Amino acid sequence: QVQLVESGGGLVQPGGSLRLSCAASGSIFSIYAMGWYRQAPGKQRELVATITTRGRTNYADSVKGRFTISRDNAKYTVYLQMNGLKPEDTAVYYCNVKGGVAIESPDYWGQGTRVTVSS
Repeated sequence: QVQLVESGGGLVQPGGSLRLSCAASGSIFSIYAMGWYRQAPGKQRELVATITTRGRTNYADSVKGRFTISRDNAKYTVYLQMNGLKPEDTAVYYCNVKGGVAIESPDYWGQGTRVTVSS
C-alpha cells in the first residue's frame, strides 16, 4: 500500500542541472528519513544523499558542493537539486524512505528515475 512517486529525471548536457522529486503516500506509520540512491550501469547501488525529518543531512563525497537535498515533511516529499552535472552522474536514481532508526523499521523504495548526462 506504500507508493513512492519519482519525477525529474532526463537527459542533460554536462554542466547542466536537474531537480528530482519524490512523494510518499499510503500506509506509512512514520518517517525517520528520506533520501536518494543511484545505480550506474555495471555498478553497485550507492548512497547519494539523505535527510531526516529533523533536518540532518548526509552526502556522498562525490556530490558534495553540487547536489542539495531538501524535504517538505507536511507533504511527505523529498527533493534533490543537482547542479554541475557530470557524465559520471549518469545512473538510475532511487527514492528511499526509512520508517524509523531501528534495523527492523520498514524501508521503502521507488522504481527509479533515469538521469543521463551526455553531450
